[in-house]
Amino acid sequence: MREPTRTTTLRYHQVAIGDELSDLTLPITATVIVSGAIASRDYQDVHHDRDLAVERGSEDIFMNILTSNGYVGRFVTDWAGPEALIQRVDIRLGAPNYPGDTMVMTGRVKEKSDGIITVELVGKNGLGNHVTGTVDLRLPQ
Repeated sequence: MREPTRTTTLRYHQVAIGDELSDLTLPITATVIVSGAIASRDYQDVHHDRDLAVERGSEDIFMNILTSNGYVGRFVTDWAGPEALIQRVDIRLGAPNYPGDTMVMTGRVKEKSDGIITVELVGKNGLGNHVTGTVDLRLPQ
């Protein structure tokens, strides 16, 4: 079971290389996909029109990168707390997130240097890795 969103922020000295973040399990629904596309003003039809997405060779509508990026940010800030500042996000998309699947995000602290924590993460669904990458966070001293 996932721990609730942290209400206090981790301090830099409290984090060690190798620390694991709590998994985040995200059911992928058509509503999640469409609302994420609308919220990010991505009106590409492959994110909201199933018939056109299939006509263009996709299995169904699929999540856009901006929504995936938002979940990456949520994942690391839920762990780090409200005072954590994201400094850099470096992600790559792989397998699409289709409705009816579930994405599980996992991560661990990869590096720690000069007040910056680097988290390495993977978001995996039934087809494989949907998103992989790293996020740099600045934590209070």
